[in-house]
Order: sequence, then structure tokens, then C-alpha cells
Amino acid sequence: MTPRDMAETHAAAFTQSRAWTAAEFTDLLTNKFTHTVGVAESFAVFQVVADSAELLTIATHPSHQRQGLAQSIMAKWHAQAHKLGATNAVLDVAADNKPAISLYERCGYIRCGTRQAYYLRENAPNMDAVVMRRSLP
Repeated sequence: MTPRDMAETHAAAFTQSRAWTAAEFTDLLTNKFTHTVGVAESFAVFQVVADSAELLTIATHPSHQRQGLAQSIMAKWHAQAHKLGATNAVLDVAADNKPAISLYERCGYIRCGTRQAYYLRENAPNMDAVVMRRSLP
């Protein structure tokens, strides 16, 4: 899986907000705290610093959605983060992204905060982010 593959999947999956570019994925992956799991069609990028892990993005290409891939990727990044020393995980998600919120709740996340107008939308009002957390493993 290359940064270009990741950017293509991200662009297909994120149609309401700006998708990340191959250059941004390349930059992220040069950081020693940044890790990835998955394949080009479904992947997660996360960081582990000390005992905390943060999901930076997760994407599944629309042609591969509704097959359980995202739930599998969640379990994989949790296991990898725990192996790297993380005991808790955090993420944020657009408040209107009901499928993702449902996935995260099924994976044991609870809501713990809100970031007002966090997600920038070109042709719509900015969207709040729901901050969620869980313990690992």
C-alpha cells in the first residue's frame, strides 16, 4: 500500500470533506510515531505516543464497504497500538457521520467531548467533531 493508494481510497471515501493527498500521507508516514494497518482498499493511520493512541484516519473504498473491513481494521489498529504500549485510544469523527459513530460505538468507544465547527466543509456549514475514547486492549 503506497501513499498514492491511500490517497485514492481516502478521496473515494471522504466526499464531504477534503481528502488527504499522497504527499500528506507520505509526510505522516515519515513520523516515527505514525503507523498504519490494512490494505489499499481499507486502512487506518494512527499515532502512538507514550500510552496513548490516536486514530488519525480510517478509510474503506466505497466499493468495499459493508463487508466488515472497517471493523476488522479497527481491531487490527487497536492490537498494534496496544503492542506498541498504548493503554487508551482516542479519535474524532464528524457529528453527522452516523455510520462511523455507530462503528466506533460497536468497537467500545464512548463520547467524551465536542470540537465546535472542527470539520471544514466547502459547500456547507462546518461540522462539529465528536471526540470518543476507549481503553485498550
